[in-house]
Amino acid sequence: MSSDKATAQAARRGRPTGDHTAKREALLKAAASVIAEEGYGNASLRKVAQRAGYTTGAVTYYFANKEELVTALAESRFDAYDAMLRAHGPSADMKALFEEWLATAASDPEFWPVVSQLLMHARYEPAFAALIERRNARTRAIHTSIVAAGQARGTVRDDIPADLLADHLAATADGWMMMIPFESERFTPSRLRALVDATMTLISPASGSRRPAESTAAGDTP
Repeated sequence: MSSDKATAQAARRGRPTGDHTAKREALLKAAASVIAEEGYGNASLRKVAQRAGYTTGAVTYYFANKEELVTALAESRFDAYDAMLRAHGPSADMKALFEEWLATAASDPEFWPVVSQLLMHARYEPAFAALIERRNARTRAIHTSIVAAGQARGTVRDDIPADLLADHLAATADGWMMMIPFESERFTPSRLRALVDATMTLISPASGSRRPAESTAAGDTP
């Protein structure tokens, strides 16, 4: 966008005063709250503005329309998760990472309701679906590298390819996160710890385990 066009657009929307980063974050938080409580279809710019305590004009300064708003919200969710992965590093402790992953959902009742609404919306918006696919591919690659690092250290079973194991772990955690908002009384802190311990047992190397390719080497009995 040219500087002249950007200036004209800002003037048309009305340039709000104050900390722009903080206001943008407040609007994203308000959008998440509205979507979690009323669903994506009922989340309008007007409702988001009311929830944040701003005018609708202030919202359109940051986000021209609802699509821009939800796209920014999806990006912010991916950014937060990627930041958590970076904090743990490429040689992350799998148990600690899993525990923090689940703690995020358990401590934020809006987490999965918002994510699930955004994923459903992506089914009907090709551009938004492309964003989800792109960001998820990046996250999946990081998951795979962390699992592969664990396999190289001997702390994660290596009889299943790292990318398949990473997908299974992600699906397991996502399944728990999906149910936590509806069965919070069942997912107690002690149960979450037990679930993580069980998952770590499942991905730990078995004594004498070998890769599938090794078991079919010349001379081996199938």
